[in-house]
Amino acid sequence: MVDRNDSGDGAFLPGFLLRFAAALLLVLLTYNPTGLSFVHWLRRALETDQAGALHALAGVALLIGWIVFLRTAWASLGVLGLVLGSIFLGTLVWVLVEFNVVDVASAGALQWIVLVCVAVLLAVGMSWGVWKRRASGQVEVDEAER
Repeated sequence: MVDRNDSGDGAFLPGFLLRFAAALLLVLLTYNPTGLSFVHWLRRALETDQAGALHALAGVALLIGWIVFLRTAWASLGVLGLVLGSIFLGTLVWVLVEFNVVDVASAGALQWIVLVCVAVLLAVGMSWGVWKRRASGQVEVDEAER
């Protein structure tokens, strides 16, 4: 029998929000404009010749997270879905800029928006199979075999 946690019992939105939170955490732990990210931490350690095993462990953990999210998004959305999602989010940012919600002179604001857009795209990629199953009623072959 197929586990249908996100299929029609009202649990879809919390599931998506959890995927989005995980994606946002991954993205912001990797890089963010505050200077409190893996990229900044590693850069400071390399500049002072103090990079060590803890840096390697954190890097490997982030790499695993990125591979899981990217492989899932790639498998569920494909090239066309990722391109269309990127175009949609880019156009949405353009609308925000045009309506003066976002100031293009603020590089920090644009960085935050891009990071959130990457997290949205990863979360959509993680959730796409659930949406597709709900919309079509079809179950993926991999899911049916479990």
